[in-house]
Amino acid sequence: MKIIVKCYLYSALLCLPFFSIWACSSDKDAADAKTAQKTLTVDTNKIDFVSKGNEAVIKVTANVKTWTITSSNTNWLQLSQSTGGTGSVMVKVIASENTTAEVRTAVLTLNSSEAPSVQISVSQVGAAVVGLYPSYNTNPIAADNSGMSSTAAQLGAKIKLGWNIGNTMEATGGETAWGNPKVTKALIDAVKANGFNAIRIPCSWNQYLENSATAKIKADWLNRVKEVVQYCVDNDMYVLVNIHWDGGWLENNITEAKKVENNAKQKAFWEQIATQLRGFDEHLLFASANEPAVEDATQMAVLTSYHQTFINAVRSTGGKNAYRTLVVQGPSTDIEKTNKLMLTLPTDSATSRMMVEVHYYSPWNFAGLTKDETWGKMFYYWGANYHSTTDTERNANWGEETDLEKNFKLMKTQFVDKGIPVLLGEFGAIRRTTLTGDALTLHLASRAYYLKTVVQKAKANGLLPFYWDEGSLGDKGFGIFDRSNNTVFDTQALTALKEGLQ
Repeated sequence: MKIIVKCYLYSALLCLPFFSIWACSSDKDAADAKTAQKTLTVDTNKIDFVSKGNEAVIKVTANVKTWTITSSNTNWLQLSQSTGGTGSVMVKVIASENTTAEVRTAVLTLNSSEAPSVQISVSQVGAAVVGLYPSYNTNPIAADNSGMSSTAAQLGAKIKLGWNIGNTMEATGGETAWGNPKVTKALIDAVKANGFNAIRIPCSWNQYLENSATAKIKADWLNRVKEVVQYCVDNDMYVLVNIHWDGGWLENNITEAKKVENNAKQKAFWEQIATQLRGFDEHLLFASANEPAVEDATQMAVLTSYHQTFINAVRSTGGKNAYRTLVVQGPSTDIEKTNKLMLTLPTDSATSRMMVEVHYYSPWNFAGLTKDETWGKMFYYWGANYHSTTDTERNANWGEETDLEKNFKLMKTQFVDKGIPVLLGEFGAIRRTTLTGDALTLHLASRAYYLKTVVQKAKANGLLPFYWDEGSLGDKGFGIFDRSNNTVFDTQALTALKEGLQ
């Protein structure tokens, strides 16, 4: 969640929506023309590589008998196959490393005697951009798989219920700037004692730079994050460290214009974070971002580059990081956008060590809306059996049980069933305590049912639920724990979350 008071590329980017060329014969009449119509399509018309060699995959779909694909430059660009026929096939485009300072380009041409040709432009930036920030992978070590035996799926099976230390380590102005006290071991002990076995630590880094020109993070902040991670690991809890909103430098700039600059910073940050936390075993996971703002396939390609930079930076540091499970965020961490736009994942030198992250605050009218808007009113009551008979305009009229089940099944089919766990990194619903009497009682019961149902359906579909707790105990707050004394404040919500596991 973004509350404001509140990636150099080593792989390829696939971008732009489907690019199709339709060819049809000029037969004598329209019926014959329709019968003879042929299609030859590819799922991208542009591939961007950065200097480090890697590969991209393009999907060719055709109903022609034969086609060929050729490259205008075979000195640095190779294809996994050059011919095909009717049906769909994935063709790997393999680029060698560009050690020059210049951008180089090539054109892939898809030909068939039955349809017009299709071209795909390919570019690869020069090595010079690598020098935007110094390398912080100054002491890579040999890969170490001790304590790192679990695949992402095996690790996911161990994560039962997660909790966010929200509005704290990511707070603009410092750890306590948004009203929460510093994280203590006693707080983490209390969270563990009350049924959670995983912690997500939203973190900012950009405000803690020793030198913005070199993207060097202050040692004391790296040490502080390590200290909090240790609290969690000491409790045998799984813990996730990310780059959260962080002023929006990445999350609000998923653009071609910012791609090179942000990939450089993503690389610099993660080399430092990964090196600092390299000694932790598989209890520690890293997450590339938080809620990256992506609306279309072009932006999704840029986001994929940020994720690829993250993965390559972490892996390059060696040690346990060579095997650590890494988490990449779907576009805007929105389930429907992720289902539509996240069609490929970054490449990884480690096998089966990647998770995908989405968030769930749906319907927002119920989970977080704090005032009526022109596009919709606040919902106070959610669930088929929790509608008010007197305050009917505040009953949820979309986003209830059927939609919840549908959304989570999308993630199960797209990722979980393929061995890629999905981390439900944030979910929750605010308390509306300005309500009184029967309305308040019904609202709180409805909210408890919502939380229970989200956990229940998440677990049933292989999603790993992490409740969003930003520490607020008042009206419109998500807080479950009173961090001033490390006690449970919202027993009803906590009970509902745990009931969802049963």
